[in-house]
Amino acid sequence: MIVRGAPPKSGASDNPFLAVSSLPYHAPAFDKIKDADFMPALEAGMKQQLEEVQKIADNRQAPTFDNTLVALEKSGQLTRRVGNVFSLLTGANTDPELQKVQQALAPRQAAVQDAIYLNPALFKRVEAVYNARAKLKLDAESKRLVEYYYQKFILAGAKLLAADKASLKKLNGEEASLRAKFTNQLLAANKAGGLVVGDPAQLAGLGPGELGALAQNAEANQLAGKWLVSLQNTTQQPLLPSLSDRRVREQLFDASWNRAEKGDSNDTRHLVGRLAQLRAEKAKLMGYSNYAAWKLQDQMAQTPEAVNAFLAKLVPAATAKAKAEAADIQSLIDKQNGGFKLQPWDWNFYAEQVRKEKYGLENSEIKPYLELDNVLQNGVFYAANQLYGLTFKERHDLPVYEKNVRVFEVFDHDGSALGLFYCDYFKRDNKSGGAWMSNMVGQAKLFGTKPVVYNVCNFTQPAAGQPALISFADVTTMFHEFGHALHGLFASQRYPSLSSPAVARDFVEFPSQFNEHWALDPQVLKHYAVHYQTKAPMPQALVDKIKKAATFNQGYALTEALAAAALDLQWHSLPAGGAPQDVDKFEAEALQKTGLALPQVPPRYRSSYFQHIWSNGYAAGYYAYAWTEMLDDDAFAWFQEHGGLTRANGQRFRDMVLSRGNTVEYGQMYRNFRGHNPDITPMLQKRGLVAQ
Repeated sequence: MIVRGAPPKSGASDNPFLAVSSLPYHAPAFDKIKDADFMPALEAGMKQQLEEVQKIADNRQAPTFDNTLVALEKSGQLTRRVGNVFSLLTGANTDPELQKVQQALAPRQAAVQDAIYLNPALFKRVEAVYNARAKLKLDAESKRLVEYYYQKFILAGAKLLAADKASLKKLNGEEASLRAKFTNQLLAANKAGGLVVGDPAQLAGLGPGELGALAQNAEANQLAGKWLVSLQNTTQQPLLPSLSDRRVREQLFDASWNRAEKGDSNDTRHLVGRLAQLRAEKAKLMGYSNYAAWKLQDQMAQTPEAVNAFLAKLVPAATAKAKAEAADIQSLIDKQNGGFKLQPWDWNFYAEQVRKEKYGLENSEIKPYLELDNVLQNGVFYAANQLYGLTFKERHDLPVYEKNVRVFEVFDHDGSALGLFYCDYFKRDNKSGGAWMSNMVGQAKLFGTKPVVYNVCNFTQPAAGQPALISFADVTTMFHEFGHALHGLFASQRYPSLSSPAVARDFVEFPSQFNEHWALDPQVLKHYAVHYQTKAPMPQALVDKIKKAATFNQGYALTEALAAAALDLQWHSLPAGGAPQDVDKFEAEALQKTGLALPQVPPRYRSSYFQHIWSNGYAAGYYAYAWTEMLDDDAFAWFQEHGGLTRANGQRFRDMVLSRGNTVEYGQMYRNFRGHNPDITPMLQKRGLVAQ
């Protein structure tokens, strides 16, 4: 476990990052790593990487694939080793010391990237190899690496004039600083914005386990005798469907909606305005009308026009269904003599009642059958075994960074070792919101490394001694994030830059969203949906209700996601030269312009807490979730046409998609698997927007 607040070391020789870990799979030695190790290790890594790169640029030999591109792939190994762990901890288990390092290093790390990709001598060598690629005897992956690096240098500004490069470096440094600042301010806003309740009667509708967890949460935050509802990263909050006190629901919604807009030190609006302005200026320097046009070039969609055309196919049907759902909810409110118009904080509470009325289904019925460990081992892992032949063995001998983190060794269908999987499922105040996957160690045949991957989520931790019962939405999240993990575990590339999951934003969510489908597969569901006390399987009548209700509330769900995607694209379609936007005014006008201004359906993320786009790399790319939903639903239709959950089907998907990384153009990779371009119809059918 990480040692916090450790004093600086007297020398560098005992810094665990300076040598490759001796643990299996080179897993991080968390029992030896201290906060104080990161700054010197990252500084040493940046210095070493710059020296390695300059040596390539200064090479007097004629540029070749090996002495230029393979040499670039081999550079920066220390930076990568430290950076992977630093990224994990600053997201999942941060503290003030790590935040200071993050803030201080962000502009310097940006400067290192600029020093590499804006180096004229280095680009000249890369360009020479690129121009000669047709004459070189390169295998397909090596040819792809040449194209990858050339495009990366071009997108980074390698062809800019010297004065423009200087301007770009300044903009990149400022953006990196603001991104780090946004992350840390939002984390503080999330922590400070939780709803404190002094009377348990106000929490009517919650069960004893949920109340106990909230009391435990309050005590951990020096609020003994109270109940603390911490905020998750999205606008809507998990407890809103259960809270019967309308005033408390409104308070919880307001706490979420205004978390980063209180005019205090955690208010992020000035950062949002400046980040959008900086990105527009960068795009103009690059010769593009806006940031989205520049950013989307290496994505599957390629242009903002393609994204807008795609969204245009969804918005009318999604909003029409959301309006119909709102009418159903309002009818129920009126029938109960509520005497008020439906508001965002009412939606999930009454939607739950409508669902019960229409389908006889409520969350409290489902949760006893969804105990987290059973879902993991007999659901998520079981599906991976049936599809891909994987087996899993929990390891208790490897150090972890927090006591609730678990580690599993993953074995392939032939019994060979494939990699390690870490999972960190419970919410903490020092953890960023949402759920994600990444690598601690990336797969690369060039280095002989196997993948060490992790999943991080924010499920509510049960009170001591209570089972971890989760919602079906949480189950879906577990399958989703493990889909990312499979993408990483199945990586089979020579070069680290092309190794999964290092693919385009609008392709990387394809494997994860595809994996969600197995949560409701009859064979998988019956294997994990078991009552935590009686061990009885979920009754078929309840299973049928879940499936029948699968399209319920999908107008709302898709509309809130599309609203976030539209906000992202509108922010990143701004031209350069304007003053920073009034964030709230811009947001309201953007939703109105795109037909997504439904008062009862707020965007999944408000601009002021939209971490995906301001600090997590999804700028101009949040549409990727909807885009890849089209891919995953169409791909799943192929499975349904060919026998569903079988080893042969799983192996084909692994061979043609999950193991390919960025070695094939994304559209071609998809067509190779599916046999045609992606069809949006299965997505519309699954969402209940068109008849099946």
